[in-house]
Amino acid sequence: MATSSSSGLTFKLHPLVIVNISDHYTRVKSQSQPSHTVSNGGEGATAPPPSCPPAPPRVFGCVIGIQRGRTVEIFNSFELLYDPSTHSLDRTFLEKKQELYKKVFPHFYILGWYSTGSDAQESDMHIHKALMDINESPVYVLLNPSINHAQKDLPVTIYESELHVIDGIPQLIFVRSSYTIETVEAERISVDHVAHLKPSDGGSAATQLAAHLTGIHSAIKMLSSRIRVLHHYLLAMQKGDIPCENSLLRQVSSLLRRLPAIESGKFQDDFLMEYNDTLLITYLAMFT
Repeated sequence: MATSSSSGLTFKLHPLVIVNISDHYTRVKSQSQPSHTVSNGGEGATAPPPSCPPAPPRVFGCVIGIQRGRTVEIFNSFELLYDPSTHSLDRTFLEKKQELYKKVFPHFYILGWYSTGSDAQESDMHIHKALMDINESPVYVLLNPSINHAQKDLPVTIYESELHVIDGIPQLIFVRSSYTIETVEAERISVDHVAHLKPSDGGSAATQLAAHLTGIHSAIKMLSSRIRVLHHYLLAMQKGDIPCENSLLRQVSSLLRRLPAIESGKFQDDFLMEYNDTLLITYLAMFT
């Protein structure tokens, strides 16, 4: 590995890529943690000796974006299937994901790949070379998932590959490249929103999002209980357990007519018509 790159490329990294890699690593790590079970060995049974903690898992994926001249802008990323025994990627899965992204983002190209770890490893070059048929000079984004409170910079390193002659043999090696964080308005709003979803001052695990979802759950639960009361009342009236009151039946009928018949074709047509009208009004307002 060389200290710095000499290609002269300028890299711009978007926050969405960092969030995607971090989310990918967190999910894989939480799913790979073994469940702690205690065997019932009876009286006098001894617990098994603690084993060494497993090595943190590594995740792999592709980074996509746009290259304009000497400026490389990394916008997004997607996950890849990796076989650790052969140090190879599932090319069928990669080509399928590339095809799907091309339909949505026709200007985005695969710029390289990403992984997690404290430093680049020897096996990483095999993956790097395997992607050269897609991009002749792929970029390697490495995120260090270990937390270091003394570190002020982002734990993200971007590597390029250069051909160096070592002991008379030309070899590809990783070289570090500098980068800047580039954001658009939507990303700034999203990152700011995520930053506010933190534990409250009381130290509990409750967040603003959890409080919002709890309120929605309580409202749905109350609505369900009140609908259940109406249902039991109508069943009892139908069986003749209680006298039939036309005024109450009219009120229940009026209440039910306020609920849209979501599964009917007429509702879908009316809904799409109102939805399109609303979009058109918003569009005209933007032009104005």
